[in-house]
Amino acid sequence: MEGFVAKANDPRESRTALTPDSAEKLIGLGINLSAEEGLGEKSGYPDRLYAEKGVNLRPDDAALTSADLILGLDIPDAQTVARFKPGSLFVGFLDPFFRTDLLHALARAGVSAISMEMIPRTTLAQKMDVLSSQMNLAGYQAVITGANRLNKALPMMMTPAGTISPCRVFVIGVGVAGLQAIATAKRLGARVEAFDTRPVVEEQVKSLGAKFVKIDLGETTQTDQGYAEELTAEQIALQRRGMAKVCANSDLVITTAKLFGRKAPTLVTREMISGMKPGSVIVDLAAANGGNVEGTLPDREVVLENGVIIVGHGLLEAEVPFHASQVYASNIANLLEHFWDEESKSLHLDMEDVILQGCLLTHGGQIIHPTFKERLAQR
Repeated sequence: MEGFVAKANDPRESRTALTPDSAEKLIGLGINLSAEEGLGEKSGYPDRLYAEKGVNLRPDDAALTSADLILGLDIPDAQTVARFKPGSLFVGFLDPFFRTDLLHALARAGVSAISMEMIPRTTLAQKMDVLSSQMNLAGYQAVITGANRLNKALPMMMTPAGTISPCRVFVIGVGVAGLQAIATAKRLGARVEAFDTRPVVEEQVKSLGAKFVKIDLGETTQTDQGYAEELTAEQIALQRRGMAKVCANSDLVITTAKLFGRKAPTLVTREMISGMKPGSVIVDLAAANGGNVEGTLPDREVVLENGVIIVGHGLLEAEVPFHASQVYASNIANLLEHFWDEESKSLHLDMEDVILQGCLLTHGGQIIHPTFKERLAQR
């Protein structure tokens, strides 16, 4: 089987879908791997490390047209998909809920496409879960970014000139990113508070040494994937009033409700921001999905009239590309290993496999994933 990995086209992107370690694993399975020169340069993986593992380095992406397996990072456009070999398998990010045009292009090209974002969030698929691996690093980087932008030091300091009080950090949303943000802020010495509509996460927050902010919203639930269910208008009003008080006392606020396949919910309003101190910083981790904060602009920093700074970095995980690439490439390698047939030395896409049923979007010239078949039928 011939596999190929091209460099990302997005100028913001510094990650890669293949590291020397994951290449070694895939070559060990029996895949003949080629990659574009400079593939891991931005991530801290020089070409020589790939060559040492047996990767064939190419000066361009011409090998894309003959590859049986294509590993991707940034979302391919229709022109790139048209170059894929019919019957080939693409594995990477696809953003399918907002890119149905791409699904049609993949189907027309006769390409089987696996969306890494659609990997089921189950115990069996945990080592393939890119949303968790990337959001973990985004949560970490949100704190580092906020700390760099603050005009204060995070930890308490005892100095001859007096005591410096610790900064107050408020994390909104206690998923994978939120938990890592809490842990990172605590390690840096901040006083940390956190809120989530799911009371079940209170113990996790406390176990990290942070305070869980309690706001009585009445009954709340979560999905089988662990996400919070949508609140009623009354619950949203109660939540905002409760959070406004905490925001007003916070130096750094981090919002983490980045929901795959949906526009991000507005958690922090202009009214809430108006009560915050000058120089306070908000890092909106969901900027690429519309933002959790009123006034967020993707990949921009906004300074409001009252001196509050909103940081809307749309790709925080790409700020730590070495480790983000390490875990993403490992997620892909684990997925391919799961479907690898040792006897035939090829991938065996078992249509009865629950993982594949969750992430295979196109196959045999058709869009086969039930969610997107249904969406298209309703048009």
